[in-house]
Order: sequence, then structure tokens, then C-alpha cells
Amino acid sequence: MVNRKIYIVDTTLRDGEQTAGVVFANKEKVRIARMLDEIGVDQIECGIPVMGGDEKEAIKEICRLGLRCSVMAWNRAVVRDIQESIDCGVDAVAISISTSDIHIKYKLQTSREWVLENMVKAVEYAKSQGVYISVNAEDASRTDMDFLIQFAKLAKEAGANRLRYCDTIGILDPFTTYNNVKTLIDSVGIDVEMHTHNDFGMATANALAGVKAGANYVGVTVNGLGERAGNAALEEVVMALKILYGIDLNFKTERFRELSEYVAMASNRELPAWKAIVGTNMFAHESGIHADGALKNPLTYEVFKPEDVGLERQIVIGKHSGTAAIKKKFAEYGVNLSEEDAAAILEKVRATAVELKRSLFDKELIFIYEEYLEKRERGEL
Repeated sequence: MVNRKIYIVDTTLRDGEQTAGVVFANKEKVRIARMLDEIGVDQIECGIPVMGGDEKEAIKEICRLGLRCSVMAWNRAVVRDIQESIDCGVDAVAISISTSDIHIKYKLQTSREWVLENMVKAVEYAKSQGVYISVNAEDASRTDMDFLIQFAKLAKEAGANRLRYCDTIGILDPFTTYNNVKTLIDSVGIDVEMHTHNDFGMATANALAGVKAGANYVGVTVNGLGERAGNAALEEVVMALKILYGIDLNFKTERFRELSEYVAMASNRELPAWKAIVGTNMFAHESGIHADGALKNPLTYEVFKPEDVGLERQIVIGKHSGTAAIKKKFAEYGVNLSEEDAAAILEKVRATAVELKRSLFDKELIFIYEEYLEKRERGEL
């Protein structure tokens, strides 16, 4: 059981936009920022000011909105980057630098000592400017634990408010995550933010494992948007905390579908019907046993209500439907079927669904019903 405040840090506008091929227009970035704030996000990571141009203008506009939430900008461990962020008017900065030996050797082509020195210099400068500071340990999940502890201690001493634990290439599992994060927190006593990637499909699970280990912050993106396989999804993390952990963050979750649809449109990325939490299949029932149970009591096959996330329940008629769903569907048309009629119509529904390789539309069901009536009147049944 987790009995403490958990903060949600949304990086759709930064890490989400780093998805290969994704570009948000400035007005889209501003609207997404507004929606995230209205829904209940605690902090928005809005972009990278040192890029200049449209990126910096969009960040400035977001800062001028007067949002309730904190607005953070991403930076390298470089003083100039931080100056560009402060120029935009953000109240928080993320200072990111690699900590794993593979990154230090091949990406930075330098040493551990150089990493520590530059991180401390950047944090001290940011601290002098009076902003909230997150120090991002890039590739933390492949970083030697003793060095990561040293890095975190120096960050804390220099004035960092929290450490972002980055599973940059998504290699963690929940058990390893728990052990690593607990060791880090116990050793340093610093607030930790989980930043998990989904390369093995465990981003949300790893984020929750980090929370269980003591992390107070969770980095997310809408729809799990992000580089390669993406990040932990905002809607998944918030609903899992609420339903599975009993931590209600007071988000306006009924707007999740609306938010997901907008981000999907803006990013030109499909929102799959099978997407966890906000996909339309979440509350679509076709299987006879499932549909019958859901009709009698939705809790038999639904863990929360569809309206909780902005969706509606659907009883889908197709190959796997049963007579209870057929009778319920036709009752919506004002037709009360007998058990015998429902069974006969179901037989034709199943055959048609196999032929078309999909579930049936309402008009197709009506045609089947009308054809059934005509045959019955002609005595052909």
C-alpha cells in the first residue's frame, strides 16, 4: 500500500514529440498543454528551449498561459541550455546527462569524472536562478549502482530537487526496478521520478514498481507516445494507481478519451481500438458468455465504468455472440424476440459474420431480421 502523494510529470510535448516522424504544430503544443493542466497533471515537460525557433516560441507561449501546473524545460548539463530555458519563463528545469559506462565511453567519449563535474556545475547554476531542478540520469538502468548513488548524492548536494531514473532503452522488469529504486532512495534520500520506456512492453509496470519502491514522481506521455516503443502511458499509470493501488490523484479521467484522440490526431499516430484504458474495445463485448455477464452486471467483465474514461459500453454482434446479446440488441430496436427467434437469427448472424470476417452493423442485423420474418411468413422455416 502506498500512502503518500504521487506526482505525474507529462513529457508528451518533449519525449512524445521525439517519436520518429512526430511534429506538433505550435498551436497543438499549446492546446495539449492546456488539456494536460485541466485534466490534473502536476508538471509538464514542454520541450527543449535551446533548439530555438518555433520550439522556443511555443514554450514561451505555454509559460504565458498561467497554468496551474509546473512547466519544465529539458536541458543538457550545459549552462547555456539552462539560460535559454529561464529566458522562456519556465519554473523548472530538467538537466540531463548520461551515467552509464556505455554512454560515457561511446556517446560522450569522456569519463565519469567529467559527467559529475558538468552535472554539478549545471545544477549549481540552475539553483542560483531559483528554479526547481530535476537531474536526469540517462541510461540509469545500465549504470553501475555505486556510481549512480555517487551521482545522485552530488546532485542533491548541489541543489537538485529530484533525480529522474531513466530506463532509457526499456530493459528493466518490475522486480529489478523495485530493487534498484529502493537501493537508490535508501542510499541517497532524494525524491525519484520514474522515466520508463516500453521496449519490452513493461513501461507502466516498471513505473508502478518504482512507485512501490518509494518514487514519488512518474514520467508519462499520452497514449504512451515516445521514442521507439514509447513511454509509460499517462492514462494507464493514473488508472492503475487509482484502481489497483487505491491512489486517487483526482484527475478528470472522464476526459482521457478526448485527450488521447487529440494527441493521436496531432501526432498522426493511430489510437488502436485495443489500446489499454482508452481504446474502444475496452468496453466492447461480443463473446456470448462475456456479453451475457456484462448485461447482467458490468462488473463481471469490467473493472471500472466506461464513462470513467470517456467511453461507452458496446455489445457487439458477431460470430461469438449469444442469444442474450441478440435479444438485448433487438430490444433497442423495439423488437422483443422469443428465445426461438433469437436462436434462429443468431445462426444467420454467425454465418454472415464468418462470411464478412467482422461483426455486423445495425442495418445488417435489421436485414437479417426482415429476411427471417419473410421466410417465416412463407413457411420456409
